[in-house]
Amino acid sequence: MSASRRLDGRIAVITGGAQGIGLGIATRLAEEGASVVLADIKQTEAERAAARLLASGLSAVALPVDIGQHESVKALAAEVDRRFGRCEILVNNAAIGMDTHIETMRVEDYQHVIRINQDGAILMTMCFVPLLKKAGPGRRVLNVASIQGLRGWPNQLAYAAAKGAIVNFTRAAACDLAEYGIAVNAIAPGFVDTPMSIQPDGSHEYDSDWFRDIYVKYGRIPMRRFGKPADMAGPAFFLCSDDAQYVTGQILSVDGGASATF
Repeated sequence: MSASRRLDGRIAVITGGAQGIGLGIATRLAEEGASVVLADIKQTEAERAAARLLASGLSAVALPVDIGQHESVKALAAEVDRRFGRCEILVNNAAIGMDTHIETMRVEDYQHVIRINQDGAILMTMCFVPLLKKAGPGRRVLNVASIQGLRGWPNQLAYAAAKGAIVNFTRAAACDLAEYGIAVNAIAPGFVDTPMSIQPDGSHEYDSDWFRDIYVKYGRIPMRRFGKPADMAGPAFFLCSDDAQYVTGQILSVDGGASATF
């Protein structure tokens, strides 16, 4: 547990908080003193994660949300308002993956990815602006983009398009919300060890020949390893902390150097 507890008294809502990057960020924010809301469509997993945080002496609660449904997002905002009356930190992390070539991708699958990965973050922010405006110091929106939102990648048209939209949504929202003292930034993870790293055949992306040859052996990831959720949590905490009070509209790549070698 952090000795600094620099987020004491702040309410942080993290979508996709039940596992992976979302849980990594939520854990760090809770260790710094924030009361975290693990907002996830996987309610059982979110409740288990919240119970583990509570058992560690941290403040956490699990609440259900389907970020692709406007009514569900509005219901989450209303419940957070009822329980806490405000929200200092919103982390838009929830996302889904899809590996499909443009020639075989179905329109409905493309639209589903866009609805979750792009529209979900925008709906969350729109619905939580009133709670952020009611909050105290340290009001932040942190979006989880991806280096795929900055670079091309085979068979990732829908995912890359959505994450690219998140990049510019971050910049545009930062301009709109600066007058209220709300900073909006994003991290852009590279390869991170999460459930999305498991391939359709059950194998881990890290164990594939293409990954080990290109990114480890030949150093396309200079640090020569997958990222971990904890690697995302430190930069996320910085952008949610008072150390970043003059930082807004920025995209921070957290990728072991991968984007430097493209």
